[in-house]
Amino acid sequence: MDISVVEEKCPADVRSKAALRWQRHDTQWVISLFGTAVGAGILFLPINLGLGGIWPLLLVAVLAGPMTYLAHLGLARFVLSSSRPGADFTEVAEQHFGVVSGRLISILYFLSIFPILLIYGVGLTNTVESFMVNQLGMAMPPRVLLSGVLVFVMVAVMLAGEKAMLRAFAAMVYPLAAILAALSCYLIPEWRWPQGSALTGTDFAKTVWLALPVTVFAFSHAAAISGFANVQQRHYGEAAGEKSRQILLSTSLMLVGFVLFFVFSCVLALSPEQLAAAKAQNVSVLSYLANVTDNPVIITLGPLIAFIAITSSFLGHFLGARASLQNLLAKQGLSSERADKVGIAFMFFAIWGAAVVNPSILGLMEVLSGPVIAMILFIMPVVAIYKVPALAHLRGQRLANGFILLTGSLAVSALLFSLLK
Repeated sequence: MDISVVEEKCPADVRSKAALRWQRHDTQWVISLFGTAVGAGILFLPINLGLGGIWPLLLVAVLAGPMTYLAHLGLARFVLSSSRPGADFTEVAEQHFGVVSGRLISILYFLSIFPILLIYGVGLTNTVESFMVNQLGMAMPPRVLLSGVLVFVMVAVMLAGEKAMLRAFAAMVYPLAAILAALSCYLIPEWRWPQGSALTGTDFAKTVWLALPVTVFAFSHAAAISGFANVQQRHYGEAAGEKSRQILLSTSLMLVGFVLFFVFSCVLALSPEQLAAAKAQNVSVLSYLANVTDNPVIITLGPLIAFIAITSSFLGHFLGARASLQNLLAKQGLSSERADKVGIAFMFFAIWGAAVVNPSILGLMEVLSGPVIAMILFIMPVVAIYKVPALAHLRGQRLANGFILLTGSLAVSALLFSLLK
């Protein structure tokens, strides 16, 4: 859930000193970025990683922190490298790579966000449908009608007033994080070490490799980074790079801590057969827990958490996709207002159509969204370091650059494997 933070007027001569201490402004952005990432990816991550076994999950857990922090820091530095203060991602890409290449990168940027909206449309429909049928005992409603109403309401809320809506959902992140942590603790008595033979070296590597796209997706808050970097530049001036690093580090630690605790708790509380059943039903792990347990706590909180997480993250990503598509359409000759209307209409019908068709959510993460995000979030910023003079001072960080380039390339190559197998 990307939010617009109210900037405090800060005199230029004290900005560098202000950057040395933590401010309420910084906490707001940590919560905002955390909310952007907490969505369908996290709720489906236990299913994907748990099916691969406990040992690949442990390795992914070790990799998740550095991947999340370094990749988002690289993207923020890319946005801040523009010679024009306040330039968004599209403008920076065209400035550094030329109009044609920059336009292609901008299209990829839109495609890194847009599939997430399709995933959230499917996930939200399935969550509400599962709750109505399993918890309320209602007859299954027509999927076309249910998905259409849900997507329409989400888009209508967006258009009613973005700032007020986003601030309201920002307040949801605190209880959401608290409930996720409480539910993770609640499952501890159900923990059982998974039984089964260890994977061979080849199978182990393949399992980790194919899990990377979903991991990239689950921890991504890339949709908020362009706006985030611009706000820090306006707020902190020349200290924006250092302050961005501090905020992104805190966000990554909070995100990885909460998410991995939740993932491990779910994986250790459910059998591989149950995880496979959840994948077959195309529902989140929380909806599945609510369906198979008689525990009133899980029955009540499971669907509620899934609904809040998917809804809040949907709204944040819708903002990013809307701005990106409006920019692209405007450059094709449409007025800004008309481009916005056309973009919103296109996204509404596309999300509605995906919700009706009900494709595999994990399949969309693995085959489309995760790899595309990896290209923008992992590969492109590293390429920019060795091409853009403003980023030349980062070329000495060879270990970090190599790690991000390698993990991003592996996530993208997993797409090719999935398509060819």
